[in-house]
This record gives sequence, C-alpha cells and structure tokens, in this order.
Amino acid sequence: MEADIARVLFREAAILGRLDELALQITSDYRDRELTVVAILNGSFIFMADLLRRVPLPLQLDSWSVSSYHGTKTSGTIQFRQTQIADVRGRHVLLLDDILDSGLTLQAIRDRMEKESGAASVRSCVLLRKMVPRTCPMEADYVGFDIPDEFVVGYGLDYNERYRNLPYIGILTGEAIRRNAR
Repeated sequence: MEADIARVLFREAAILGRLDELALQITSDYRDRELTVVAILNGSFIFMADLLRRVPLPLQLDSWSVSSYHGTKTSGTIQFRQTQIADVRGRHVLLLDDILDSGLTLQAIRDRMEKESGAASVRSCVLLRKMVPRTCPMEADYVGFDIPDEFVVGYGLDYNERYRNLPYIGILTGEAIRRNAR
C-alpha cells in the first residue's frame, strides 16, 4: 500500500494535533448542552473515534450510512442506506463527515436532519475541506484541514474500499487508481 501513495499530505501526528484543537472548540461550544453526534459512515469512523475521545462531554452517538462517491468522483446522487434517523428532538446535533467536496452529501444530510428531526440545532464538522467550487453553498462549521483538489485516501477515506486503514492522509498514484478501478 505504501508504494501506492504519491504524496503524504498529513501525517498521523499532525492529524491528532488538529483533533485536539477541534475537540477544545467543540467542547467549549457545546458545554451545558445536550449533544448528539451523528457520524457519516464509512469514511468518518476513524475521525469520529479519535475526535470524540478528546471531547469530555456527555453525548449520544449515532451513525448514518450515506454515499455519493463512485471511484474518484462524486456521482451527484446521495444514497441513504437507512430510513430511520435518531431521535434528536430538542438536542443539539453535530454531523461528522470525512470530507467536504461538492457539498451535496452534507447538505442533503443537514436538510433531512433539520426537516425531520426536531433538533434544537444542526452543525457540521469535517476532517477535510477540499478547496473547490461547491455544487451547493454548503460550508462546515468546524474544519480539520483544507486540501487541494486531489483525490485523497487514508485515515478512513477510501478508494473502492481500500486504503482506509492508512494512519495518514495521502494522494494515490495514477497507477494505483488505474489498478484498483472497478
């Protein structure tokens, strides 16, 4: 797998240091509130685990399985893999996602959460924000890192279900993309 990485953008130590900063900000913002965290799977599970261990607040946790990527590009179609959402009436919800790219997925989740849940508030936190024009005007409330318009893997992010277990975030080689294409 290491040979498939053209360049490492963020090593594990840098990621964990940034998570410490995000956790301090989230803890301060949600002190004395009923917090529910909704993680968007599968890409955010490593990010979620490492971030939430740093947030010393009582919270509820749920996850949604949602996808929009096929290969290295977003399909533009959002697939919700479950029909029921968590009971968050009157609670403050923090959506966790791995990457903000087109904005379509996070906007669809936020819209559904706001319309169907009765939540007191809905905010979002992403590990990565790709610096590209958004298809919709979605921005995250908390951002780990800004990245260039490159396809990245590692730390939960995948390419065709591979590379999630890398402890860093990197850019695949063209050869690795061709070899692992479906």
